[in-house]
Amino acid sequence: MAPAVLIQNLKKRYGTVEAVKDVSFQVEPGEIFGLLGPNGAGKTTTLRSLCTLTTPDSGKIEVSGVSVIDKPRLARQRLGYVAQEVAIDKVLTGRELLQLQAALYHIPGEKAKERIDTVLSLLSLQEYADKKTGTYSGGIRKRLDLAAGLLHAPNVLVLDEPTVGLDIESRVVVWDFLRKLRSAGTTVVITSHYLEEIDALADRLAIIDRGLVIAEGTPSQLKDKVGGDRVTLRIREFSPMEEAEKAKGLLQSLPFVQEIIINGSQGNSLNLVVTPQNDALITIQQVLNAAGLPTFGIAQSRPSLDDVYLAATGKTLMDAELAAVANRDPKAEKKQNMR
Repeated sequence: MAPAVLIQNLKKRYGTVEAVKDVSFQVEPGEIFGLLGPNGAGKTTTLRSLCTLTTPDSGKIEVSGVSVIDKPRLARQRLGYVAQEVAIDKVLTGRELLQLQAALYHIPGEKAKERIDTVLSLLSLQEYADKKTGTYSGGIRKRLDLAAGLLHAPNVLVLDEPTVGLDIESRVVVWDFLRKLRSAGTTVVITSHYLEEIDALADRLAIIDRGLVIAEGTPSQLKDKVGGDRVTLRIREFSPMEEAEKAKGLLQSLPFVQEIIINGSQGNSLNLVVTPQNDALITIQQVLNAAGLPTFGIAQSRPSLDDVYLAATGKTLMDAELAAVANRDPKAEKKQNMR
């Protein structure tokens, strides 16, 4: 059986900006596959290339064995795409918008009515169907957008940041729905910079940074590769860098400390990888207290996806987000959006 999605050596440049340098991964039928990374990492460009909205400079893309580049119309029939920004005409009712979507997909009248009723029921939208979408909350608008993406019963549903801007309750509704889709056999590909979202939903994931896949596997596999427990500590609420450097020098000598990174985006806190042991926190605090560096806060945990990202790139996802904002090129973004 062909992979639900196959991407090999994908490359895409916008002017002088390499949005995607070399991305390869494949998605198996009936799984939720996550693309994790900061804004500007290349996630959206990868998805837009997959959905025939952007032509890559080079590479191979297939959906259920169909080449996206050679047979884009056939590929679109097998794909549903829900963009990050909800695209809804506020004058139409939910049902009218879905009728318009059905017409664009050339779905015959009776079948269109059946499919509209089905997706409205799937997403619990019956009570909103005949109300104007301008009256919808953000969560209801996102559910209607999902309904539109599913209307033609695609093999693969592609979601770009499906819960960005939603409240917790709405996010849980979307998560539960995506799990039901997977159980029914639909393949789901999602991008997100929410660590907990990918951790909760994805059967497998790829972490993208600066246009490259830097890690791929199940969440458990990637965490196991990192190894060790995580300790986060702060000398004071906003530690001067010299105090953080001094603490790092002292703690590096402890035999159970494997690695230390100063996290400059969070008040110069320290992230440690330690060999699991019961007295690790007590020993760390004793060493720092003896040097006149009492801890403001300290916590120990098992590895997370942020630890996977930290191990692969030397920075946390938060640091990567801040760096992307600082290095943003408005002119390049404008050109990309125009295309």
